[in-house]
Amino acid sequence: MMKFLVLALFVVGAYGCGQPTFPPQTSRVVGGHDVNPNSWPWQISLQYNNNGEWRHTCGGTLISEQWVLTAAHCISSREYRVALGKHNLVEMEEEAVFMSTANIIVHEDWSPLFIRNDIALIKLESPVTFSDSIKAACVPAADVLLPHNESCFVTGWGRLYTGGPIADTLQQALLPVVDHATCSKSDWWGFQVRETMVCAGGDGVVSGCNGDSGGPLNCQNGAGAWEVHGIVSFGSGLSCNFPKKPTVFTRVSAYIDWINSKMVTY
Repeated sequence: MMKFLVLALFVVGAYGCGQPTFPPQTSRVVGGHDVNPNSWPWQISLQYNNNGEWRHTCGGTLISEQWVLTAAHCISSREYRVALGKHNLVEMEEEAVFMSTANIIVHEDWSPLFIRNDIALIKLESPVTFSDSIKAACVPAADVLLPHNESCFVTGWGRLYTGGPIADTLQQALLPVVDHATCSKSDWWGFQVRETMVCAGGDGVVSGCNGDSGGPLNCQNGAGAWEVHGIVSFGSGLSCNFPKKPTVFTRVSAYIDWINSKMVTY
């Protein structure tokens, strides 16, 4: 029965997943740039209530009609809402939907000190209706590893550069995957990178930055659908694009069993 429930959840959540109505611009661009509107329709803005004003704090990924994937370090005791279908955070957009949260599940072994198990699930107050601007990303198969130099894209409203302003318009940047053997070298991230993580970038030109946390590492599979392979976890404290310090993501394929179990339980 448990297996049937898990399968049912993913059949519903995976229907048409990873296939935007408006395709993203995927030619190589040096540095981040504005996305084509609604080309990453699973990207969400996690927002917190600051004395009645909602403020962006992290990104996240819609993986089914009612579930969002984000980073554990994005969650505290604040009141949150999820903004879906957004392109520009400061403009009123007809297609945008704002949802309260029914439940937030932070990984029980999340370690802020060592940045381990940096993953959380958010259950929306009710299922969202998919549209051209709101769709789910696909989830990768359990334990799959991306090859070195695989072309993936990070998306988010993070800072445009080190110490710079938060972006108003959703940004994307091409980040080639760095395999674990390279990323764990002593002059890269060393022992800080575990096999439950995936690295991308590190060329000193482009990376994730503050405000991108919790957002997706988008990678296209062989069938042309987009899968969320990573959750933005951490980067260099010195700079948002420091050489040999790629953005480090929680590797989603390492947590498929955990995701399944929580979606069934809650």
